[in-house]
Amino acid sequence: MTEDAYAPYGAVVEAKAAPPREANHGRAEAWDDLAPLVNARQGARPTVSLFRCAPLEGTRLAVRRLERHAHSTQLFVPMNARRYLVVVARGGEAPDLSTLAAFVASGTQAITYAPGIWHHPMVALEAPIDFVNFIHSDGSAADCDELTFDPPCASVELP
Repeated sequence: MTEDAYAPYGAVVEAKAAPPREANHGRAEAWDDLAPLVNARQGARPTVSLFRCAPLEGTRLAVRRLERHAHSTQLFVPMNARRYLVVVARGGEAPDLSTLAAFVASGTQAITYAPGIWHHPMVALEAPIDFVNFIHSDGSAADCDELTFDPPCASVELP
C-alpha cells in the first residue's frame, strides 16, 4: 500500500522518509500532521474506540457490505503488527463501484477514510487485529450510512 495509490480515498499514516523532529528531550522522533482529521458536523464529538477484527477465512473476500461516514474522517491504527485488507470506493449517496479498490496494509501503516469514502469493514488477514479507531460522532443515524449487497457487489482475491 502506497501513499500515492491510496490518496483518493484517505491517508496512509506511517513514519515518512522525510526527517522527523526530535521530541521528548531526544528520546523520540515525531512526524507531525500526517493526516487531516475532518469534522463537518457541529455537535459531533471526537470518539476513540477499539475494534477487534477477525481474520478473513480463505483468500477471497465477497464484498457484501459497504459503509461511509459522510461528515468525518475515520482513522484506524493497528495495535498488532499484522497485515490487513482495506477496500474502498468513491461515490456520493451510493458508492461508484467502478472506483472500488483494494489495498493490503502492513501492520505498521494506519489509514484514514476521508469523509464520504465508501469502505468495507476492516478485515484482518493472518490473525485477529485490534484497531484503535477515531471518528467524530454524535450517536445519530447521520454518523454512518450502510449498504448491503446480495449478491455481493465485488470479490477481492488475495495474492
